[in-house]
Amino acid sequence: MDKIFSTRVDESVIHRIGSLARRLRTSKKRVIEKAVETYAAQVEKEQKSDVLEETFGAWRRKESAAETVDHVRATFRRAMERHQR
Repeated sequence: MDKIFSTRVDESVIHRIGSLARRLRTSKKRVIEKAVETYAAQVEKEQKSDVLEETFGAWRRKESAAETVDHVRATFRRAMERHQR
């Protein structure tokens, strides 16, 4: 889902974005998105950032996967019963 994002940027940057978009025959939005994606990948590489390492253990639960599924299904069933009355 797209959201509007507004910020102040130097006029030369705005011209450069427009120029790139025209030259690449794409939108300014795509130029900015690609630039951010490329920059983020570069930063992650330089900092040796690893999502799994940073979130290690966050996925662990006290209940088993089967118990989680049973709990979610029961909650869903109760919600459906409430709406069918």
